[in-house]
Amino acid sequence: MDFKGSDTIPGPRTEDQLPHTAEAAVKIVIVGGFGVGKTTMVGSVSEIRPLTTEETMTQAGIGVDDNFGSDSKTATTVAMDFGRISITDELVLYLFGTPGQERFWFLWNGLFEGALGAVVLIDTRRLEVSFDVIGRLEERGVPFVVAVNSFPDAPRYPVEDLRTALDLDPEIPIVECDVRRRASSRDVLMTLMRFLHSLAMSGALR
Repeated sequence: MDFKGSDTIPGPRTEDQLPHTAEAAVKIVIVGGFGVGKTTMVGSVSEIRPLTTEETMTQAGIGVDDNFGSDSKTATTVAMDFGRISITDELVLYLFGTPGQERFWFLWNGLFEGALGAVVLIDTRRLEVSFDVIGRLEERGVPFVVAVNSFPDAPRYPVEDLRTALDLDPEIPIVECDVRRRASSRDVLMTLMRFLHSLAMSGALR
């Protein structure tokens, strides 16, 4: 996601060292198709300098990677993005952003290992690229929420229309966000944590 006008809060990053008050650390994965904003989300919300594995896009991706809506992208994630955010003084989330191109999806299995939950980022201009992403999470039993990234030229749909199009269960949260904004990305993560808490209270969280 590389459109202009971002007002990401740059702010000073905290020390990379884990806060001494932290009592629990949780692994969360950020998934989605190519160019939906995974790297931007991790970078905007991370309190440490994010680790990225972006490489310059080359001719090899032409005809292979679907870059619709991302024509100006010059780099792409080839392994993962990594960041960290403290939700409370005691709870820390480790964020792992997955590569979006299907040719790198073989890396997803390792990134899913030990993940408590996931955020599925979607672009309403390309809903079809989310079907396989959601299917993989469902196959592995990873709970997730859906975050609709607000691209300037993307169509807006009622939540229930999106739920039907994505064939989602009624209890799965769907939220709108702008991953360039730190507060918006944090709100998505808080929605996921509340959802995981509700699953745990109901006994549905494995």
